[in-house]
Amino acid sequence: MTQTTAENPARKQRAQLKVRTLRTDRWWLAPALTFTGLLTFLIYGFWAIFDQSYLAEPYIAPFASPCLATACPEGARLFGLAPIGDWYTWPPGLLILGLPGGFRLTCYYYRKSYYRSFWLSPPACSVAEPHGKYTGETRLPLIIQNIHRYFFYFAVIIGLILTYDAVLAFRDKEGNWGHVGLGSIILLVNAILILAYTFGCHSCRHITAGRLNHFSKHPLRYKAWTFVSKLNAKHQQFAWASMFSVMIADLYVRLVAKGIINFPFA
Repeated sequence: MTQTTAENPARKQRAQLKVRTLRTDRWWLAPALTFTGLLTFLIYGFWAIFDQSYLAEPYIAPFASPCLATACPEGARLFGLAPIGDWYTWPPGLLILGLPGGFRLTCYYYRKSYYRSFWLSPPACSVAEPHGKYTGETRLPLIIQNIHRYFFYFAVIIGLILTYDAVLAFRDKEGNWGHVGLGSIILLVNAILILAYTFGCHSCRHITAGRLNHFSKHPLRYKAWTFVSKLNAKHQQFAWASMFSVMIADLYVRLVAKGIINFPFA
């Protein structure tokens, strides 16, 4: 027989636990690894912004592309142009990284990652968070997360530029096609992973066919939505793979530019 609240006043209260969680597995491992991975990316990105060794023709480091000022080496400029002229003299990474950085910062998967690993909100399922209140993404600064879809458009442009750079990496220093070096392959793989992560975004899935009521009336958009959905199913994997691939590609070009890596097929 079920007791009523009047018969048992204790039913008004939730169970009072003196421990943070009753889980006995290593629940802290996932947020710890995520914290380490994201922190590594942040530290490397900060270093790369101020490192000037970003051009080793025909390779250009992804964190410095596109280079849009006249202060950029001619081989690093997009289409050989410098549209912002002389007024910008800071490292190109400061101007460029904000766009893909903003895209990743507001990405649905990355939100979950750094909410759990940096803010412990919550650190894992069935683990209490240390914060006293929760307001969600309804006020500053987290309400800015809602502009993710606009960062997506810029991320597509950056992804296409990195693909263009990867294609140019198959030329030699004299501009002749047919060069295939380790750097060419690394930049190509990075471009593919960047595009897979970008086009697998939830915003892209919504743009392709998110508001359609009848797929049968829009067969092309339905096919695009199906393709994007397949990428979206691996969005987490592409997020991590592209994050490390862009670091590896960027570091490789800089090591070649510094002369640390120097062999015939570099």
